[in-house]
Amino acid sequence: MNTSPKTSARTAARLGAAFLAAAALTLTQLAPAGADSIGVADPKDLGHGVDLRSVEVEHGARNVVITTTHTDLRESFRSGSSGSVFIDTDPTDTGPEYVFTGGFFVGTDYQLVTTDGFAQGAVGQPVEGSYRMRIDYDREHVRIRIARDAIGSPAEVRVAVRVAGTRPDGSTTRTDWLGEPRTFTEWVAQ
Repeated sequence: MNTSPKTSARTAARLGAAFLAAAALTLTQLAPAGADSIGVADPKDLGHGVDLRSVEVEHGARNVVITTTHTDLRESFRSGSSGSVFIDTDPTDTGPEYVFTGGFFVGTDYQLVTTDGFAQGAVGQPVEGSYRMRIDYDREHVRIRIARDAIGSPAEVRVAVRVAGTRPDGSTTRTDWLGEPRTFTEWVAQ
């Protein structure tokens, strides 16, 4: 067996290339058939369990699925963890048409409502249709599934995400946006 530095380097390069090829194949398998998706990372910039780390938007034939990943997501109501996903479905109208809002701790609720912007005063009526939020504390994911027909079966969507949480001493509430406040991801076609 030849163990010269050149041979070891070539072997390491081949193994690295094989690993990258396998990883690329795995990543291409993540999006469901018939869905377009986008993933966006967010820096670790909030010293709280609701700190937003990434958002994935999948726009499938039947549903829009938004999955957020957090750092140290907690089950306790003392965390005050919550989030809002603003959904833009109309490229000709600036701003969101819908907002999905819910708490990220055990025992909380969620709701999808119409909106005409980002302000609390812009919130409209509850949306009728199928939607659901699931929280996985072990994986630190919040998964929101919304039936496309509940939001008008749009050709494309984009989202802006805001999360918030209360410090353990209850003194302040901190907010974290995906990217800059009130900015959207790229459009994701169905």
